Amino acid sequence: MATLNVNGQTLTVDVEDDTPLLWVLREQLGLTGAKYGCGIAQCGSCTVHVDGAPVRSCVFPVSALSGTAKITTIEGLSKAGDHPVQKAWAELDVPQCGYCQPGMIMAVAAMLKTNPNPTDEDIDAEITNICRCGTFVRVREGVHLAKTKKA
Repeated sequence: MATLNVNGQTLTVDVEDDTPLLWVLREQLGLTGAKYGCGIAQCGSCTVHVDGAPVRSCVFPVSALSGTAKITTIEGLSKAGDHPVQKAWAELDVPQCGYCQPGMIMAVAAMLKTNPNPTDEDIDAEITNICRCGTFVRVREGVHLAKTKKA
């Protein structure tokens, strides 16, 4: 049994300690925004926040979470889809297929908390999520637009 704080709710799930957080979110809690992409923490489709930091949930075991760790998924990033990054993504039509975008949005949102005015070089270095459609130019534009938006 694991007790988790997910999107502001305390939840108990019956899983093995080595179960990846991604599977708990998707299979146990029905939060399917974070996606399975590679299973080896390389692509970032599964990115969520743990205590505000981006983590690749496909390799993050629930045993690594304390009972007080705050997990935020794309579903909990904002109540109405009005987080500055979500607004910028919608305004610029950043996604193409959209599969990787929840993880991309979560990575960008975390970056902007620690670096509210990133340069193109900062974005390229910090956002290591992979987009198979190649929307990286639009992602960079979206980050710059998100910097100017208010939550």
